[in-house]
Amino acid sequence: MSSITKVMYTSRCLGNLCQRLSVINLNLQQSSKNIPATIVSSSQFHTTPKRFDVMEFFDDKKHYGENEVKHGRHWEKDELRIKSNQDLHKLWFVLLKERNMLKTMEHECNEKMELFPSPERIDKVEMSMENLESVVRERNKAYYLLETGETGERPGKLVTNSLGINHYYKASEHVIPAYMNQNWFKSRQHFRGKAVRKFVLLYRERLYNEKRKAKNRDRNQVMMLMRRNPNLDVSLLREKYPTVDIDKLIRNDQIRGHYIPK
Repeated sequence: MSSITKVMYTSRCLGNLCQRLSVINLNLQQSSKNIPATIVSSSQFHTTPKRFDVMEFFDDKKHYGENEVKHGRHWEKDELRIKSNQDLHKLWFVLLKERNMLKTMEHECNEKMELFPSPERIDKVEMSMENLESVVRERNKAYYLLETGETGERPGKLVTNSLGINHYYKASEHVIPAYMNQNWFKSRQHFRGKAVRKFVLLYRERLYNEKRKAKNRDRNQVMMLMRRNPNLDVSLLREKYPTVDIDKLIRNDQIRGHYIPK
């Protein structure tokens, strides 16, 4: 007898539930009639299909086996400066997803000993991300300078490492103070002696030679351009080659070519 009562009670509960669901459905249908048609249609519109599988880490199948894939250029800073913070936030995740896909395809092509089509796409995506990060840092600096009078960046200073080379060090948070952190203290110790001084002298000489060779290359490039194009705009050369003394080249008559006038 108890089992019969349980079955009757369960059927009565199911009937009440179905009746309530039908009432709710009727109310929804009546309320949807009062909504404009444009709003209802726009809620059902999708531009791209949703994909939540592993294939998002791979390129389009039509690009498999191709030697070259058509792509655009990277994002410039001037183009990113006119966008809002919300657009920059969305663009960052789009670029991050694109970079992960390209890195995955590059690894897959290396594993299969195949040619990765248009590898410069990775460089352009990374350049876009660097420019976007620079623009966001500019906005953060401007905001903090306006509100607090400081840049908001991590403080840093020019320090000397263990080999006697100067580099810019940015401060970071530590769990314990510096005088209690033995590992940090040992990593900041400086080696002294004749060997270190000799290394620093040779290192500075190498940097000077690289700077001197680069300056000579720019000077020779300017001389060649002015020899081939006597009517070249000098202001453009000064803007592109700021390290070259163009007036000195003109005074010393070093831009004249070796030819016999007719």
